Amino acid sequence: MQYSIAFNTIDHAAGALFVQDSAGEVRPAAPKEILAVAREVVLQEIQRGQLMDSPKLVREFLQLRLNPSLEHEVFGILYLNPRAELIAYEEPFRGTLSTTPVYPRELVKSALAHNAASVILAHNHPSGYAEPSAADISMTRQIKDALALVGTTVLDHLVVAGSRIVSFAEKGIMP
Repeated sequence: MQYSIAFNTIDHAAGALFVQDSAGEVRPAAPKEILAVAREVVLQEIQRGQLMDSPKLVREFLQLRLNPSLEHEVFGILYLNPRAELIAYEEPFRGTLSTTPVYPRELVKSALAHNAASVILAHNHPSGYAEPSAADISMTRQIKDALALVGTTVLDHLVVAGSRIVSFAEKGIMP
């Protein structure tokens, strides 16, 4: 459902946030709705062409995309040009509470379609435990090997678990 948010200055308490739904009804905004709108505002700031060479920016972006409200695993990928500028972000695979099937062939096709020089892989752990599993490391190796065949470099793989994010590269476990 699409909402618009505005500060009401006429009939209600000054500074209160209200939403107007598609039927035109106005009511106080729920915290979840406020956060969703704030998330979209921030994500709109990170668009195609954004330089993604800062680990902090990548973490903030992924934390918003793979947010804690997700109840299933989601695999995301940032496609970058040779200058580390964002070409696109996609979430090609969705799974269950504890696993996501990932198909390297599909990632190769997508990397070629985007003409990506490099990628950053990411997925969430709805359990809240951010440490990569042996399966995560094995999957990353398979993806890295497949993308290397077409000249696309895997820069990192991040696991997002709420406010905690683990980087394979920073942890020294990037295959």
